[in-house]
Amino acid sequence: MPKMITAKRHEDDTDKAQEFVRTNILFPASLLGLLSIVVGVIALGFQLWKGTYGWETFTYSSALIVAGVLVGIVQTKYQQYLLREFPGHFANRMKAYAQRSVRKAKKAISNSDIEHRGRGFVPLWYLLGIVLFFTLSGLTVATGFLEPVAAFALPWAGYFWAKLFFWKGLVLPSGHKGK
Repeated sequence: MPKMITAKRHEDDTDKAQEFVRTNILFPASLLGLLSIVVGVIALGFQLWKGTYGWETFTYSSALIVAGVLVGIVQTKYQQYLLREFPGHFANRMKAYAQRSVRKAKKAISNSDIEHRGRGFVPLWYLLGIVLFFTLSGLTVATGFLEPVAAFALPWAGYFWAKLFFWKGLVLPSGHKGK
């Protein structure tokens, strides 16, 4: 009997973790990815209309998108690792959002500790990704081949679309499993 209860609890944690990924990672990534790609394309269209669009603009804008995709892939692979190895982490975060009391929510989040090699460097990697985006955007604007709005929006577009693409198929709604 204890094995059945434990197996059911792990299955519930996995379901809650997948629900967390769908609602708190994929949905915001889809909206922000759409917004950033629309803003970036409009800014590039404006630059084309002004007559300042050239091969350099294409090269720099492509490089910004690729940099965003690479950072998005790295973060998505790390989050997939967490979902696979520590589903309780995401499940507890989902349970915390359902709590009405702040104290109970904090307790639900603090119950799952993630311990793996290199855990202390994760915030540093997040910070380096953001610094990379701003540095590359600043360099492309400084060269004069890319407008600031496009330079800011394009790496984020690549980042969010990479997150969507690499989560695709891994976290399906419960009604679509097996189809």
